Amino acid sequence: MRANFIISEVLNGLRRNVTMTIAMILTTAITLGMFGAGLLVIQMADKSQKIFLDRVEMQFWINDDVADRDPGCTADPCSTLRTQLQNEPGVAKVTFIDRAEAFKIAKNTFKDTPDIVDETTLPASLKVRMSDPGRFGDVLDKYQKAPGVDGVLDQRDLVKRIFSVLDGVRNAAFVIAVVLAISAIMLIINMVQIAAYTRRTEVSIMRLVGATRWYTQLPFLLEAVFAALIGSLLAIGGLFAAKVLFFENALHDLYGVNILARITNSDVLFVSPWLVLGGIALSGVTSYVTLRWYVRE
Repeated sequence: MRANFIISEVLNGLRRNVTMTIAMILTTAITLGMFGAGLLVIQMADKSQKIFLDRVEMQFWINDDVADRDPGCTADPCSTLRTQLQNEPGVAKVTFIDRAEAFKIAKNTFKDTPDIVDETTLPASLKVRMSDPGRFGDVLDKYQKAPGVDGVLDQRDLVKRIFSVLDGVRNAAFVIAVVLAISAIMLIINMVQIAAYTRRTEVSIMRLVGATRWYTQLPFLLEAVFAALIGSLLAIGGLFAAKVLFFENALHDLYGVNILARITNSDVLFVSPWLVLGGIALSGVTSYVTLRWYVRE
């Protein structure tokens, strides 16, 4: 009997304040949608970073004087450095590239502008490929000032620049989500206050006949939670749509060359429960605090 009464009160409250309920649903949906988009960008960045680190290499440029004396890297210090690198944990392969091979690689890379390569003297180098990307920095820092090394090529800088863009997109999504969350909180407060005001006579009578404060306030709290739940479901639907319309279409070329990791349905499903819980928590806590501080009946 009590459950039927509470359900009927919730439905009546939603119907009486239909415009505010719709506004709250839409605001909550956009808020959670932006928050979910930020979470998806984080997942994309994490998976993309693994792709890059699996392919990233380091290169130790050999000093010109050393390369002149030892063009095949068979004597100290070049051969010693090569052996040390090969014996390092996490190193998969060490390849020596002499000046002639370096010239051929550059010629092929810049085949549309051969004059640039013809006027450049390229140094010999040791190219290191890692089997454990987590050891990349340790190996680089250990040998970048080793005897015979004139400089290093650290491709992590390129990775960092790419992911700084993703970080910016994620941060923007979170900032927008925070602003919209504040708007949603204001709407919830107004919705609860208006609902309580329009039913103040009913609440007073119920309190006089012995109803507890919690029992009289529960319908207002459930109204806000129900609206937030609908908003969270709309946000999840929006993320699935964004996956198809934005991530699949706008990033199709980057997906094709394996620069960015693909956002999948599993990724959206992974963040979905957090959106539902976030919406319920946001509305539930805001409604409870509002009822405790502003509704005294």
